[in-house]
Amino acid sequence: MATTWRDGQRTCNWGISTAILLAVSLQLFLFSPSSPGVLEIPPPSSVLPAPANGRLQEVIKLGEGLLKQPEDVAVNKRGVVYTATRDGWIKRLLRNGTWESWRRIESESLLGLTTAATTAGDDRVIVCDAEQGLLEVGEEGVRVLVSHVDGAELRFADDVIGSSDGTLYFSVASTKHSFRNWELDMLEDKPHGQLLTYDPSSNVASVLLDNLGFANGVALSADEDYLVVCETWKYRCLKYWLKGEMKGQTEIFIDNLPGAPDNIKLAPNGSFWIALLETIPNRLRFVYRSRAFRYSIRAIPELAKWVVGSYKKAMVVNVGSDGKIIRGFDDPTGKVMAFVTSALEFDGHLYLGSLHTDFVGKLPL
Repeated sequence: MATTWRDGQRTCNWGISTAILLAVSLQLFLFSPSSPGVLEIPPPSSVLPAPANGRLQEVIKLGEGLLKQPEDVAVNKRGVVYTATRDGWIKRLLRNGTWESWRRIESESLLGLTTAATTAGDDRVIVCDAEQGLLEVGEEGVRVLVSHVDGAELRFADDVIGSSDGTLYFSVASTKHSFRNWELDMLEDKPHGQLLTYDPSSNVASVLLDNLGFANGVALSADEDYLVVCETWKYRCLKYWLKGEMKGQTEIFIDNLPGAPDNIKLAPNGSFWIALLETIPNRLRFVYRSRAFRYSIRAIPELAKWVVGSYKKAMVVNVGSDGKIIRGFDDPTGKVMAFVTSALEFDGHLYLGSLHTDFVGKLPL
């Protein structure tokens, strides 16, 4: 039987479709910026000590409409609240209740920050810029403290805390993937995060811990004898000893959290507040088991939002110094708060940063 024009067209279309599919497959499997293997990151298994309570829906909205995705919150000894916004501002809430646009940084990647006093008594803020490194912001302007460590450029500075002697401790979420494609690190079979320290007297930064699963929040204990660092994709926080017989050693502080830990803050009573990214376990398990889907996310990063699910809910937990959950607050539907990234207790209230709001939440405790 003779081949018709329509048969030829179908054959041609099939050939084009096959060629496109082959090209996409080669792009995904051969030219992907990361190399997924068999993931060993466990899904969350812990549960809150109480059912969903919706407490985060009761927040007071501070600076609503003035703050673009305020990721983190810090407060100085005089009670002035600072936050870094996605449009490059360090803004502060004065004690009289007014917001001030304090310092502008040419950046869209400001993350964790902390406050410290200078010898002259003036305020200064130490902020992580995921693209520029560790920055010092003061009345006189902005100064880069750390941009390279051991000759390598800082790719993804994330969170920072300072000790009473001026030493800074900060995290690098990934040494391989940047802030612009953070979701790729979630899919890696090998961790790339770090915990570092910076000595201002010698102007030297060095690595304390390596191979962390997306190193995120960092906090000092009340006695400054250990650090706690969050490993987001491993649903756990590690304890790194700074003093005593355990100095230089690491142990698990808390694991199997009910969400992926972001920032962590020391509370006045010596416990810690941890902001959790509420992931969707069934979707994560599917991603862990499906190499093809992990490659698809590399090609279409927006799929990561579907996997994580943090844009539609929020959760924070209070964890004792013994690593046990004391209480937790959430917004199970994201009605008011979603994608909460930090929780700071001050003066009887919890101040909440988020990458999905235009305000800082304030919750009476």
